[in-house]
Amino acid sequence: MEPRRITSTRLIDEEGIIHHGDILLHADGTWSESNGDEDVLETIDGTNRVITRSFQNWHTHLPMMLNRSMGEGLPLMEWLQQSIFPTEKHVTRELIEIGTKAAVAELIATGTTFACDMYHHPDSIAPVIENAGIRGIVCGPTTSWPPSDSDEQDNGEVLKRLETLLGSGSLGDGRVEYGIAAHAVYTCSEETLLRAADLGKRYDAFVHIHTSETRKEVADCHEIHGMYPIEYLDSIGFLSDSTVCAHCGWVTKKEMKILAEKESHAVHCPISNQKLACGGTMSYPAMIDAGVDVRLGTDGAASNNSLDMRAEAKSASLIQRHDHWDATILDPVETWSLATKGSKDWITWDIDDIRLRPLGTNDRRLLANLIYSGGRCLDVFVNGRALRRDGKTISLDEQQAYNELETAAREYYSQI
Repeated sequence: MEPRRITSTRLIDEEGIIHHGDILLHADGTWSESNGDEDVLETIDGTNRVITRSFQNWHTHLPMMLNRSMGEGLPLMEWLQQSIFPTEKHVTRELIEIGTKAAVAELIATGTTFACDMYHHPDSIAPVIENAGIRGIVCGPTTSWPPSDSDEQDNGEVLKRLETLLGSGSLGDGRVEYGIAAHAVYTCSEETLLRAADLGKRYDAFVHIHTSETRKEVADCHEIHGMYPIEYLDSIGFLSDSTVCAHCGWVTKKEMKILAEKESHAVHCPISNQKLACGGTMSYPAMIDAGVDVRLGTDGAASNNSLDMRAEAKSASLIQRHDHWDATILDPVETWSLATKGSKDWITWDIDDIRLRPLGTNDRRLLANLIYSGGRCLDVFVNGRALRRDGKTISLDEQQAYNELETAAREYYSQI
């Protein structure tokens, strides 16, 4: 596929260096300077644009757009028991598809091209992601919802469907793959956790789990097993380089070393943790010192309200500085790298957005403005395909998505 030429523009590379001039964006995710005589798909005036890598959201529950702003102001467990669980018992494949479509619309509109998701009925989620043109790892559970009193009472149909999906391979020429969801150590028996880990090994798939999100979870795990959650997971052989551990807000240095040794991924979700008053936040400096691979995620729209990774990046930088009394932690370059780590895709931002001004000498203020002030996403390119152009998403109908969401949300609320 021929590249796109963006003229008179700025490109911020992975090291935070700003390049000026005419740029070619290639379908394979690389870029080069343009001589002006290449065959291209189109030429875009980049005078009012800055090009960056796209955001990568490593912890989501996309269908929970349906739950956005439900139970505001409730403590965590009351929020779950009164707002979330009662509706989720009535969730349907159709509702999941509608919620996912709205979530993906928000991801694209805010410059995100990848989500690592965890939710029920993954086969209702993955096709939406594929059709919209972004990338994803869609992790499904091995047991039904609502859960039985014991795993043995589950009829096994959910597990069979998940294995079928795992064996079917990826979608969208490799853009979207299936994985396994194991909710948490306090909701999954050891048998369920081992089953998830075994599936991950057999199908070479990611295994996604909530880990050490709350102090109670950590204390209860230690009381039951004599170990903290990550220690416990390691003791049963759960952790690997394909394990995605979301939150990690209450983690010991010993556990950080375990994560590093197993090459597992720890996902920082600062806004969700603050909104739900978890009291603990991942220690980014300690994680990095231990050699842990840290990623950034929003969590679902139910506990965050937003899937905007730009806002998540800002929160990550601020809370780490605040908690460690150190204004040098997560400077703009490192913050942007954390939020876009692994991206192969490109987005452009509107330089004429007042939030990005002033640009400073040689545009040196630009990256900090993007992180701390915000900006309007104009274009999104994945594998050479334009998903959004000139501030309008073209790979899905955004208006239809939110109209369907409004109708579905009313139905969903009525279940409480």
